[in-house]
Amino acid sequence: MDTEAPHTQRGHSSPREGRGWPRSAFSRTADGTPSEQSDADRPSGRQLTWRRAGALGVICTVFLLLFSNFVLQPFLIPSHSMEPTLRVGDRVLVNKLAYRFGDQPRRGDLVVFDGTGSFVRERAGGGPVGDLVQGAASALGLAEPSDTDFVKRVVGVGGDDVVCCDAGGRVSVNGVPLDEPYLYPGDAPSKVPFRIVVPLGTLWVMGDHRSQSRDSRDHLGEPGGGMVPVEKVIGRADWIGWPISRWGAAGGGHG
Repeated sequence: MDTEAPHTQRGHSSPREGRGWPRSAFSRTADGTPSEQSDADRPSGRQLTWRRAGALGVICTVFLLLFSNFVLQPFLIPSHSMEPTLRVGDRVLVNKLAYRFGDQPRRGDLVVFDGTGSFVRERAGGGPVGDLVQGAASALGLAEPSDTDFVKRVVGVGGDDVVCCDAGGRVSVNGVPLDEPYLYPGDAPSKVPFRIVVPLGTLWVMGDHRSQSRDSRDHLGEPGGGMVPVEKVIGRADWIGWPISRWGAAGGGHG
């Protein structure tokens, strides 16, 4: 009698496929002979993964730059001139579509504008690489804006007669005193008396912290008289995006 127990059937896996052995992949060569390829011999996907991650990062950065350039741009507040409405370190979101389709800045709007030619003189730019890096960083809200960019409140638009001050010490526009609840506590509407008629196509702008703001009043005697051309307006500062504790509308003003 044959007392030897029959061998149990094993699966298709190789004895080497146990613990401590790499799994194998079987393929056939050109002559049909099975060949074995271990995991160690396979092409690693890590390099491709890093390439994909890098490409994804580039795509996201380009998208954010395009979005910031044409739609909504973060703007880092660098000074005290707009307190208490905007504080140093706030990042406001500038709506670049606000005036893109025929609308014009209105009294009380918070606008970001390029002050070249009105608040600052025309000057030669820096190195192209440095300008590019600075522009990209400021466009993403990671660095202070260009020293030619400003944020102020529109007080007068084209055709307005703006006067300071009336008998009550208030700024008036077209004979109507302004109610300015956004002014920094204790600040006078203006310690500098003035009367101007805003030329068409320009804006008269002032800061909310009047004693700390260099604005249209400081350029009365210069070419342009402190007026900001409407075409120099970058957009309207509609929201505070950072810090989280200050999320919300940036603050409207008089109509």
